[in-house]
Amino acid sequence: MRTVLESVPPITVPSEIVRLQAQLAQVARGEAFLLQGGDCAETFVDNTEPHIKANIRTLLQMAVVLTYGASLPVVKVARIAGQYAKPRSADIDALGLKSYRGDMVNGFAPDAAVREHDPSRLVRAYANASAAMNLVRALTSSGLASLQLVHDWNREFVRTSPAGARYEALASEIDRGLKFMDACGVADRELQTAEIYASHEALVLDYERAMLRMSNAEYGENGKPQLYDLSAHYIWIGERTRQLDGAHIAFAEVVANPIGVKIGPTTTPEQAVEYVERLDPHHQPGRLTLVSRLGNAKVRDLLPPIIEKVQATGHQVIWQCDPMHGNTHEASTGYKTRHFDRIVDEVQGFFEVHRALGTHPGGIHVEITGEDVTECLGGAQDISDSDLAGRYETTCDPRLNTQQSLELAFLVAEMLRD
Repeated sequence: MRTVLESVPPITVPSEIVRLQAQLAQVARGEAFLLQGGDCAETFVDNTEPHIKANIRTLLQMAVVLTYGASLPVVKVARIAGQYAKPRSADIDALGLKSYRGDMVNGFAPDAAVREHDPSRLVRAYANASAAMNLVRALTSSGLASLQLVHDWNREFVRTSPAGARYEALASEIDRGLKFMDACGVADRELQTAEIYASHEALVLDYERAMLRMSNAEYGENGKPQLYDLSAHYIWIGERTRQLDGAHIAFAEVVANPIGVKIGPTTTPEQAVEYVERLDPHHQPGRLTLVSRLGNAKVRDLLPPIIEKVQATGHQVIWQCDPMHGNTHEASTGYKTRHFDRIVDEVQGFFEVHRALGTHPGGIHVEITGEDVTECLGGAQDISDSDLAGRYETTCDPRLNTQQSLELAFLVAEMLRD
């Protein structure tokens, strides 16, 4: 299967990655904010126009609110067009079957034959990722990303949400700003389009290696060709595969793409420095994003020494908060879930730490969907344990639904303004 993938057209191109690198450099310098979000795990069956459109719409809605709150550009990176593999804590699940590891590896249905690892799925993942990326490009250049349209959707959220009154003032401010621009005759094409970049966890290295391509000299450093992973614009290394002597970090070292590394509660400040020195040897602002996933109860204690140690090296990394993975628990009904309040509290703690240290809280990385699912507890909808069964549709971890995602965006916008 690798020989097939080594000859296919790429999903992304170096010029797009170079453009993203320039925007991430702005984030690292405190001149922009990074919003990253999408499905926990994409599936082939949900790789449809309605699902992709709903996810992109939600990401765009969040971005407009955050842009106004931060008074900074928001770099939009989706978990899309390749998020088909997931690490699992156990090889065998509760049914005695091989664990589902994402559609790139095996099937989700509880059947022994379906759960067998199938290399042909790598090619199916590529085909689905290519189709998704093509649709994202089309949607964001043909009206879906219109600033006025996206704001109208947000006004509808404020009107119908149980918590809408709290966000009415901010929505009205954005409304006045748009009317002012309209009165001034501002009609730039930039207001009608948006660039959304694709990202996924670089987990299955057989897939990632097969998508490596050497760039032309004009996209290389100092006029020299560079090696890009053209399965995505941005890739990250997960908490379970970030071993400094492991193959995943070694892979990330050799590619020119922007790289993220998830850092959990066991990460030491010294390890964080090693990631920075290994993955950003040329001190390139925004080349590396350190994504903290510490849990709301630990972020205020564990994050400061890591930031201080890394900042002392002089590297300009992006500090991003993943408030999802450190706050997962099992509900009384047996579903894996997360509580909205804990998610918000971890982001709040992340901001508090950066404010105290005088550093830039560079972004958030969240698992979201444009569907009206019931997977995470709480929020203005007050989803309870007994509600989870209603629309629990994720194949892996619980996602914020549209209402919860937008509520989070308004709350983070308030944090950015403080």
